[in-house]
Amino acid sequence: MTDLLDKAVAKARDLAPEMQDEIARMMLAFVNEEAPLYQFTPEEEAELDESGAARGDFATDAEVRVIRAKYGL
Repeated sequence: MTDLLDKAVAKARDLAPEMQDEIARMMLAFVNEEAPLYQFTPEEEAELDESGAARGDFATDAEVRVIRAKYGL
């Protein structure tokens, strides 16, 4: 285990059991390449179908440049 992961686990030990379980689920999902990280509910899928991307509402080139500059990308 790396020092960074060891520090993260040590910090997680101080959290509430529910939060520890949530972190554990995320870590296990991350290392299991065959399992999806999240399964959308039918309601969430319907909302995504109605999303801006589904309507073709994308960020402009200028908006993308601003975000890239903000995060040094």
